[in-house]
Amino acid sequence: MNPSLVFVSGLAVTCLTSLATVTYMQRPLRTLLEELCGTRHRADFWTIFSNITVMLVPTIFAMQYEPGYRATLFEVARQVKLGLVGLVTSVLLLGLVLSRFIPRLNPTTAGPASAR
Repeated sequence: MNPSLVFVSGLAVTCLTSLATVTYMQRPLRTLLEELCGTRHRADFWTIFSNITVMLVPTIFAMQYEPGYRATLFEVARQVKLGLVGLVTSVLLLGLVLSRFIPRLNPTTAGPASAR
């Protein structure tokens, strides 16, 4: 297999996986950000920012891989693995940052729902 074709194939799979993740997270993320930001315009900005991050970080990770001269399907798998590491990293960091801004309920003032 041509090393350039291997590289482009791995990059395409990584980008498609990232796009599927962004599409899957779009509605819940926007809802959460509208609640946290208070306005739709602020939530739109942070949703776009998050989507770009979740798309670009895995792409950057995948672009770091250089297939050898004996390019095989395993080379594509290695490149996609790097892309998935980038995807997981970006999603985990996004979750960590968002979790810091989600208000926690105080058990003493939470009301009857916390009595269950």
